[in-house]
Amino acid sequence: MDSPLKKAESNSVAFLFILIPTIMLIFGYILFPEPTYSEDLSIILLQIPMFLGLILLGIGFFIKNSIGNIVKILGWFVFAAYWATQPAIMYLSEDGDIFNAVVGILGVYILCYIAYHEWISLERKEKISCLNWIAGASSIAGIVYFGIERTAIGTWLTERVAEQSEWVLNLIIGNSEISGTHISLDGNYAVTIIFACTAIQAMVVFIGMIGALPKINLKRRIIGLMITLIPIYILNLLRNAMVAFLVGRDITDFFIAHNVISKLGALITLIILLFIVIKLIPEIFDEIMCLVDLHKRNGPIEKAFKKIFGSKK
Repeated sequence: MDSPLKKAESNSVAFLFILIPTIMLIFGYILFPEPTYSEDLSIILLQIPMFLGLILLGIGFFIKNSIGNIVKILGWFVFAAYWATQPAIMYLSEDGDIFNAVVGILGVYILCYIAYHEWISLERKEKISCLNWIAGASSIAGIVYFGIERTAIGTWLTERVAEQSEWVLNLIIGNSEISGTHISLDGNYAVTIIFACTAIQAMVVFIGMIGALPKINLKRRIIGLMITLIPIYILNLLRNAMVAFLVGRDITDFFIAHNVISKLGALITLIILLFIVIKLIPEIFDEIMCLVDLHKRNGPIEKAFKKIFGSKK
């Protein structure tokens, strides 16, 4: 049985790991209540904690001793500080998409929760493979994604996806046109393709998950990437064309077409692809289940929640 002093310390740790992300979110909203633009100084300053956090996670991924735990803890908190600025921005930039905002808020707590488990590993001198895997996967995915988004590659990719989406729409429906990244149907403006419409977010998730696995050969990595990235790219062109069709023909408004129908379809597709890649690379499933079971380590946060909700296990 824990001593009263030990219980007090545990409660303090649990409270701290809830308080920190909450403060981050409050200050994130105060500082960035609305979208910023690429030429703004504010968004340039935001890139510093963003890339710093991802770089620290990458460095910690390669360091296998206690220093690696400390570096990853710092990386998660720095990246969480960046992420705390995003919920309001994602909500407003996506025309009031509450789903993105909620994901952004939960993301801050999740990132800090992973940092907390790195701290537990440091205290207990334990090595948990999935904690290192998720740090590496996040670093790879984040650096690839933001590295593309912040360079001319992102603009080039957006333009190519716009052209190909319009080509798909014209092939299936006909009577579509494109001007820059603006797609029209039957002479009526339908949609504008932006970087988020390239599906690069989904692709880098699989790149990170597969790339951070330590013990699979190159052949399985390449096959795993091919069976995920190629279908994602092709299906995304169909998704863009579908949204343009639904909006251009006035079947429904953009919010329903893009934020409900389109995102539901994308989620189902990603789940199916995840099951397929797990069949080929079962190590991914092992790491995912390790993350799901982190709460079973019964640290201060878990003990505090069990006390609140009356669980004795």
